[in-house]
Amino acid sequence: MFLFLAKRLLILIPTFFGITILTFLLIHAIPGDPVQIMLGERSNDPAVYAEMMRNLGLDQPLYIQYWDYLVKLFHGDLGKSFVTSTSVWTEFKALFPATLELGTCALIFGAFFGIILGVLAAVKRGSFLDHGVMGLSLVGYSMPIFWWGLMLIMLFSSMLGWTPVSGRIDLLYDIEPYTGFMVIDAWRAEMLDPEMNAGALWDAIHHLILPTIVLGTIPMAVISRMTRSSMLEVMGEDYVRTARAKGLSPARVIFIHTLRNALIAVVTVIGLQIGTMVGGAVLTETIFSWPGIGKWLVDSIFRRDYPVVQNGLLIVAFVVIGVNLLVDVVYGLVNPRIRQE
Repeated sequence: MFLFLAKRLLILIPTFFGITILTFLLIHAIPGDPVQIMLGERSNDPAVYAEMMRNLGLDQPLYIQYWDYLVKLFHGDLGKSFVTSTSVWTEFKALFPATLELGTCALIFGAFFGIILGVLAAVKRGSFLDHGVMGLSLVGYSMPIFWWGLMLIMLFSSMLGWTPVSGRIDLLYDIEPYTGFMVIDAWRAEMLDPEMNAGALWDAIHHLILPTIVLGTIPMAVISRMTRSSMLEVMGEDYVRTARAKGLSPARVIFIHTLRNALIAVVTVIGLQIGTMVGGAVLTETIFSWPGIGKWLVDSIFRRDYPVVQNGLLIVAFVVIGVNLLVDVVYGLVNPRIRQE
C-alpha cells in the first residue's frame, strides 16, 4: 500500500510544474494589460504607468516573472490580488464554501438519481425504460451547461416564477457568515431570530435548486450509464445466479448482491466527476451569479488579475488532485488487485 501511495504522490511533482507553467503562460497570452485596466484614464501618464509596472513586477522578462512566482510559491506566498490587494488565499477561503456547498449538492443529486436510473435501466434491460434512460443520459451529457442553465432560468424563473434567477439568498435576510454554507447559516439565523429571519432556510434552499440541477446533470448522466454497465456485468456472475437459485427475493438480489458489488466502479466514477464539476462550476456560477470560486476566476480573467488566476487555478487543481488521490486510495483498499497491479 505504501508503494501504491508513493507512486501517486510522485506524480504530483511534474503535475505541479505543469500547472504552474500552463497557467502562467496562458494568462500572459490573453490580450489586455492589467495595469491599463487598473489605472483607467490615468494609464495615459507614462510615469504613473511605468511606476505601476515596476511595483507589480511586470516590467521584468517573463522567465524572471515565472521564477519569482515559483520562489513565492515555495515560500508559501500565493500573492495578492492586483485589484483588491487582498491575499489570494484569503479570498479563496472566503469564496470556497459557496462552491463546496453547490458542488456537494450537485454531486449528491447526480449520484442519487444516476444510481437509481442506472439500476432501473439494468433491471429492465432492453425495455422502453432502458432505452429512455440511456437516451436521456446521452442528452444530459451532451448539453452545454450554459444553454441548459439559461433554458431552466427562462422556464422556471421567468415564465413560471418558481425559482430565483440568481444569488444565494434574498437581500431581505441579514445572514451572518458563520460556516460559509448558506443553508446552515440561514438555518442558524432562523433559529436565533425567528421573527427577523423567518423563511431564510427555505429561501436558501430555493436559490440552490436550479444551480444544483444544472451542475449535477452531467454527473448524473455519467453515473447512470456507469451504474447500468456495472450492474449488467455483476448480474452475470455466478454468485448472483446462485442467489437467485436459492430463492432470494429480487430486491435482495439486486440491492445486496448486485448493486453493492457494482458500486465499486461507480464510486471511482463519482470521484472522477469532481474535476468535471469544477469546470462546470465556472459556467454555472457565472450564469446564476453564484459568489463562488468559478465566478471569482472568471471575473479575475476579465480584469487580468494575474495572481488570482494563476494561484486560484493552482489551488483548485490540487483540490481536484487530492480528491482523485483519495478515491484511488479508497479504491485500492477496497480492491486489493489494484494495489498489486
